[in-house]
Amino acid sequence: MTHPKTLTEAIRYYSDEQTCIDAIAAIRWADGKPVCPKCNTAEGERKHYWLAVQKRWKCYSCRKQFSVKVGSIFEDSPLTLDKWLVSLWLLVNCKNGVSSYEIARATGMGQKAAWFVLQRLRHILKETAPKTLGGYRDNPVEIDETWIGGRPKNMHVSRRREIGQTDHKTIVMGMMERKTRQVRAQIVPNIKRATLQKEILERVGFGATIYTDSAASYDGIDRTRYVHETVNHMEEFVRGKVSTQAIENFWSCLKRTLNGTYVAVEAVHMNSYLAEQCFRFNNRIKMNDGDRFTKALAEVGGKRLTWNELTGKEAASA
Repeated sequence: MTHPKTLTEAIRYYSDEQTCIDAIAAIRWADGKPVCPKCNTAEGERKHYWLAVQKRWKCYSCRKQFSVKVGSIFEDSPLTLDKWLVSLWLLVNCKNGVSSYEIARATGMGQKAAWFVLQRLRHILKETAPKTLGGYRDNPVEIDETWIGGRPKNMHVSRRREIGQTDHKTIVMGMMERKTRQVRAQIVPNIKRATLQKEILERVGFGATIYTDSAASYDGIDRTRYVHETVNHMEEFVRGKVSTQAIENFWSCLKRTLNGTYVAVEAVHMNSYLAEQCFRFNNRIKMNDGDRFTKALAEVGGKRLTWNELTGKEAASA
């Protein structure tokens, strides 16, 4: 089997730890030959020593031991790789996401450990250098923003007195390339003109056609380097080719995941959940579950997220 294509095949295939080690090594290192993270020495004429009991290598040059987890998102984790890989499979392939409680029940780990595992896996799904969208007239970019958070009418009266109608909500700005159906989403502090147009200038290519609603925050963007067309949602939702229906479809998928699976997400972690949703959405066409998993697994190297970084304890102690 080259790589599994279904969850049943994945569980069976990755039940053997040596298979997990070989799969990660093949993705992380050229030809699967280990590279020492201490001295950056690859296998040469003399191989690194393989310690079969410890399931790790010993560097021939610096004599240090290292495993396939070192220098990856799995580093310093006592969990076996089969639990990590099954969790990653579920995260990237469950359409509406997967909660830490579900992972805990499925793998036998604690809920707190499962939450930490999922947050570390979401960290590898973030795009480090996202490509610019648009760039030519026949590939328009739809842009919109949405508010994410609880409804005041569902809150206790004392809580409603503390907050305004939108002060407790997180503002998310999204951009979708209509031709390729590639989407980008990120938190923004406000919906002021300078804030939103700065994001557009950084993420949308020169000369692109932009479709937005009639919000005043987008006024004047056509005087910079774009063709800008708007649709007034007080009167219509579609005018010929001009609409924001595609990005609003992404909002519906995102909110279904947040409200139905995760229930409550703190603003400090919102970008991680946006990265998860964007990854699944951007890799849904002409890809099966195995392809999505393999693409995500290729990103595990060179990334780390510690518990103190995740919870803010590292910043507090600095």
